[in-house]
Amino acid sequence: MSENTSGRHTAGAFDIRNIIGLLLSIYGVLLVGASMLGHGASEKTGGINANLWCGLGLLVVGAAFMTWARLRPIVVPDHIEADPDLPPMHH
Repeated sequence: MSENTSGRHTAGAFDIRNIIGLLLSIYGVLLVGASMLGHGASEKTGGINANLWCGLGLLVVGAAFMTWARLRPIVVPDHIEADPDLPPMHH
């Protein structure tokens, strides 16, 4: 876990938005790369390079997820009270 300047703990790299953003960005890079190597693929899509546009869209959405996680981090509480209806956990 990471700490921000106010001493609160945040989810950091374990925030699901960072994981989703990273995966979308990886797929975006792969599609942009495929668009550069895929000769003749635009004839199948009516002259539009679908791999390029989908890859760029995935890169934008992936960056938006990671920016969202950076600007509004999830704060992890220091203390969580136990639910009285659940059996106690033993460590």
